[in-house]
Amino acid sequence: MSNLKNQAIGLLEELGVEKWMKNIQVIGDEIILDIVSHSPAMHERKRLEQALKAAFAEQLPQANLKLNILVETKEKLPEIKGNEIPGVKNIVAISSGKGGVGKSTVSANLAISLQKMGFKVGLLDADIYGPSMPTMFDVEGAQPHSVQVDGKSKMKPIESYGIKLLSIGFFAGTDQAVVWRGPMAAKALNQMIRDAHWGELDFLLIDLPPGTGDIHLSIVQQIPITGAVIVSTPQNIALADARKGVAMFKMEAINVPVLGIIENMAYFTPAELPENKYYIFGQNGAKNLSEKLDVPFLGEIPLVQSIREAADVGRPAALQDNTPVSNNYEKITQNMIVSLVERNDTLPPTEAVRITTMAGCSAVKK
Repeated sequence: MSNLKNQAIGLLEELGVEKWMKNIQVIGDEIILDIVSHSPAMHERKRLEQALKAAFAEQLPQANLKLNILVETKEKLPEIKGNEIPGVKNIVAISSGKGGVGKSTVSANLAISLQKMGFKVGLLDADIYGPSMPTMFDVEGAQPHSVQVDGKSKMKPIESYGIKLLSIGFFAGTDQAVVWRGPMAAKALNQMIRDAHWGELDFLLIDLPPGTGDIHLSIVQQIPITGAVIVSTPQNIALADARKGVAMFKMEAINVPVLGIIENMAYFTPAELPENKYYIFGQNGAKNLSEKLDVPFLGEIPLVQSIREAADVGRPAALQDNTPVSNNYEKITQNMIVSLVERNDTLPPTEAVRITTMAGCSAVKK
């Protein structure tokens, strides 16, 4: 065995990854290394590649490393359909640990971006106590009508900008407060999910209320969510709650894959000084959190006056064509789709969850 090969194997042992090595060959000063990544996620493979290249460059600078990363995953589990919604391919929950981080605005613009890409999209406003989608989509005062589907009466969602919408805001007056206990709110939510004629959808986005309460448990109990997206602002007080949001979906009993974290209000850029960035709430907080929690970072959204103005007048900013704001939302949406495709290629459908006690949940067994 050549001295260079011995040195390479010794370095792998030092890094603690020698058991992942499938094959190693040395030809002159070239090291050809086949190594296994047990995670199918693209960002994990990239992290492994960067770590190995950096270590070899530092410890064996005379060698030319040719790295082949192989993927070995556990055999796919049998599909578990759970309580799926007929015709809906992917259900994505948009969540935040705390209020005021712009989650609903992000949800609306993700829906628009998906629709502009050619997908069929529905949006369920599950924020029972603070519904905002009727305003954001300029359909305040609209009321869903009843349609007959296979002999059953169903709610027909309101359509705006090509998005199918349902919200408790369609059934309560603009100035009417929704004062309901948890079970009543959960029942209303179940009706909007089960008694609606969503039709064929590529994506159903669910805009969840802030926190980790009754509505969240009701959602994971009733339908198998494909994945969750967490929205946070950069400051520590918001990140602490975002961490709890990720932890909720990662609970063994719930086990909903987290597709990634979006950093909203990442920085302020004045319209007259587009190159300037002012990090009002801190810098890279959500990005750093995503690395610590080992979930993808989907992107950052600046604090821009036009985003707020567009939401207030009922025309989401992502509807604009080829502007910095709409392009930004499009890029984040593309990153979410990449994460979703990886999730669907490597994991079985999420199970619906049965609530067993106040202390925990258990998966519904089919």
